[in-house]
Amino acid sequence: MAANLVFPTQGVPNMMPDYEVRLQLNPDAVLGPDHKLTSTVLSTFGIPQSNPTNPTNPTNPTKLNVQFLDTSCKELYTAGWSARIRKTENEDDFELTYKKRYPITDGDIDAALVAANNDDFNAASTKYEAQVEWGYKNQTLSISHKNSIADSENSRMNLPGTSRSIEMLVNEAPDKFDNWRPNNWGTRTLAVSRIFGPVCASRCVGTWNQMKLYLEVWPLIKLKGGTEIEHIVEASFKTKSRQKAADEKNHLVHHLEEMHWFLPQDCLKTQLIMQRY
Repeated sequence: MAANLVFPTQGVPNMMPDYEVRLQLNPDAVLGPDHKLTSTVLSTFGIPQSNPTNPTNPTNPTKLNVQFLDTSCKELYTAGWSARIRKTENEDDFELTYKKRYPITDGDIDAALVAANNDDFNAASTKYEAQVEWGYKNQTLSISHKNSIADSENSRMNLPGTSRSIEMLVNEAPDKFDNWRPNNWGTRTLAVSRIFGPVCASRCVGTWNQMKLYLEVWPLIKLKGGTEIEHIVEASFKTKSRQKAADEKNHLVHHLEEMHWFLPQDCLKTQLIMQRY
């Protein structure tokens, strides 16, 4: 993939992203009747099982509980932002993430980095991380700011309610989010927001060509206000190399196709949660 050479209007260099390849697996092929990954999938990617003598009893995955805050008309999301609270099993803190997304057109990652630079997200933005979210066909540049907040109530996997969630996200909001539009737009919008979610996902960690491979199962309602659940299964890995991301993505697609596990489509989990909750 030949990258176009595009340069920012400012003198500060673009951010240097890492790359997260995200591919969809066919839930009918990789999940058992209990909606957990089958022992064949786990063993293929070197994921330990709780009882090696009984491969039908796989290890318990790590739970992730996630919710987003936005207004009912999705003002943050429409502006390309999201504000998320996540609790990971066996971790004491809540993770707060403020993320700005930039579309990548025709694989031109550098043009998206320039667009972010023109919004003052550049190599000097040390409190932000850049990542290219690389799906089967589409790519997105995300610029993220993360904070951790102690779970003072020891809520285990539970997430805070609306008022506490608003308080946390308002108090920790970074300047670039808050001032994206005039008059403290970010915190003013959060102050009248509601919860989208929560969604409790699960994650197993294996290996793919000496890299960590994350296998996640996301149970999402199919329709807003409904009760029927659709299970989204995603395999992902991270690398700092653009070329390695491209090469290993192709290799992993080929392997998943050989196993008859591949689902040749992209899935934006945030978008689905914002649509359905």
